[in-house]
Amino acid sequence: QVHLVESGGGLVQAGGSLRLSCAASGRTFKNAHMGWFRQAPGKEREFVAAISFSGDSADYADSVKGRFTISRDNTKNMLYLQMKSLKPEDTAVYYCAQDTSSFYVERKPDLYNYWGQGTQVTVSS
Repeated sequence: QVHLVESGGGLVQAGGSLRLSCAASGRTFKNAHMGWFRQAPGKEREFVAAISFSGDSADYADSVKGRFTISRDNTKNMLYLQMKSLKPEDTAVYYCAQDTSSFYVERKPDLYNYWGQGTQVTVSS
């Protein structure tokens, strides 16, 4: 059984930084690609970043490239998202997700098998 728990969200001023964490239970973490997604009120869930099971490759949405960094620690079953230069449009609930099936790192939410409950990030202007 896979259980994902996000933490680290909060309220921050524009230009500030936050680091999100995702703790994963279960034995699949080391062999699964992981991703971060976000959903703002009234909008669809969107891809933010993803990282391969080994951590060797990562993919970012254009809107966060250069500002956000995804990383993982397979010894601790942890996934991270370092967010810098935050903007009001980054305000959303952020979710971590696990993809146990795909060969490549994917952007489509439907390809992710397991999801956390989300953590709120609010960026004030």
